[in-house]
Amino acid sequence: MSVSESRTLIGFVEQEAAPPRTRPVELAPGVVIGGTRLVVFAGPCAIENEARLLAVARAVKAAGAQVLRGGAYKPRTSPYTFQGLGPAGLALLRDVAHAVGLPAVTEVMAHTEVDLVARHADILQIGTRSMHNVPLLHAVGECDRPVLLKRGFMATVEEWVLAAEHILSRGNSRVVLCERGIRTFDTGTRFTLDLNAVALAHRMTDLPVIVDPSHGTGHADLVLPAARAGIAVGADGLIVEVHPDPAEALSDGNQSLTPQAFHDLMHAVRRVAAAVDRTV
Repeated sequence: MSVSESRTLIGFVEQEAAPPRTRPVELAPGVVIGGTRLVVFAGPCAIENEARLLAVARAVKAAGAQVLRGGAYKPRTSPYTFQGLGPAGLALLRDVAHAVGLPAVTEVMAHTEVDLVARHADILQIGTRSMHNVPLLHAVGECDRPVLLKRGFMATVEEWVLAAEHILSRGNSRVVLCERGIRTFDTGTRFTLDLNAVALAHRMTDLPVIVDPSHGTGHADLVLPAARAGIAVGADGLIVEVHPDPAEALSDGNQSLTPQAFHDLMHAVRRVAAAVDRTV
């Protein structure tokens, strides 16, 4: 069954019709995505300790980020790599986010952990591996937190959008889509950032869409051009990995920006945003 044939809550339209107007989603008091102002999420891939998280939080806020990201649970490909601090990481995220005055987003991996994560984070992230986890989608759909839904790296745009429908069908209307790259035959980058999907998702739905240039490329030197391209194609925001010492990062150091590089990215993104009548 195609999206256009199914019963939906999202503002779907036919390919020939004009795109629906993006619905604004309040992520936290004073932070709304889906309008002319872009929202940037930034922080470390994984929460490692309080000192590093606090340093990054202060740096990204000073550069203009509106949401602090940080992973307490890290579903890694290998079970022998760093898997995150778990509940201890959640507590650090909550304390640091409150200290610097930023709302926080972090991943929740199981429907049984939604209440726990929601007590520590302002926004719940569904990671790429969990996009098809229906019990988890239903659980966050019954929660009072906004949801950042990442596209599965082997999912079609229609499957991604219908995963959002699972959340909406349980009563949670505050959903933001995230294009984070898909797996293709090309091995030059970690994934292939599908910028077509950003424009197509905007044409198919009224949900805000952001881009993850960090996972989408896997290379720190490619994050900036990918971020600029995402804004140019119509993304409502970005989610970027930042670490004070990427070479020492316990997760995804190759794609993490230094605080100075993130500052430079924000300057470049503002210029592109202005060209498409938006602000950061």
